[in-house]
Amino acid sequence: MAKRWTAPTPGPIETWSYDEVEVPAPGPGEVKIRVRAAGVNPADAKHVATARPGVQFPVPIGYELSGQVIALGADAVGGSGELAVGDEVVAFRVQGAYATDITVPARDVFAKPANLSHEEAANLLLAGTTAAEMIQVTRVAEGETVLLHAASGAVGVSLLQQARELGVRVIGTVGADADDSAERVRRYGGIPVAYGEGLRERVEAAADGAAIAAAWDAAGTDEAIDVSLELVSDRDRVVTIVSPDRAKADGFLWIAGARPESARFRDIARTRVLELAASGALEVPVART
Repeated sequence: MAKRWTAPTPGPIETWSYDEVEVPAPGPGEVKIRVRAAGVNPADAKHVATARPGVQFPVPIGYELSGQVIALGADAVGGSGELAVGDEVVAFRVQGAYATDITVPARDVFAKPANLSHEEAANLLLAGTTAAEMIQVTRVAEGETVLLHAASGAVGVSLLQQARELGVRVIGTVGADADDSAERVRRYGGIPVAYGEGLRERVEAAADGAAIAAAWDAAGTDEAIDVSLELVSDRDRVVTIVSPDRAKADGFLWIAGARPESARFRDIARTRVLELAASGALEVPVART
């Protein structure tokens, strides 16, 4: 028997249960994985906190993992090619990653970058493909200067590194007293500026005469969004991943993994994010396990 975390009903993390479950043998096009690490993301809790249309409880928790193939169904070809028992792999856009074993579609399973630990690899793809989509929808190009809110978080750190690969300069907002966060932004190629009164002026000073071409919001505060809208003239180049209400009210972009167009893009983006990580261009800092 395997063990798995499940949300039996809508509610906070404290209501989740850790249950024994029978994991089915992989059928055609499926893979069974022994989980070594599961990625931890805000969406894991947010998506089961309240009842939502189309969501039926109980809900297994977790969208991404890193582990080892322990069984293969017929015609089980992974997203990065042939698979074999014993392969170290990652899986993303699955359900129920908070488990000891899991059977998932082979198309969602990819070779784990050898230079990443299981803990790092398990936290690569949700943040990485979200960041890739934020870059894509705002049409950011080499030489531009972009404003990034919540720059030291998981999505922010991935954005900083992917932007650096593109030759894009990023000004990243951090807490006024968050010295560690500011240092993290610098480490990954960004220019940190502190939230608080005078934010717009500090961003303009950091831009050093360059126009702010686009804005990426992973913070969702009114301050972050207001300054973004003041500095970016084209609202089709402002995107949030956390404030759909403001996006609808103010006419800028909102993306989310559950939206069909986002899901399609992120499925495609998995390969590129894995390539960046394997090349050493994309690190995954892990706070704790």
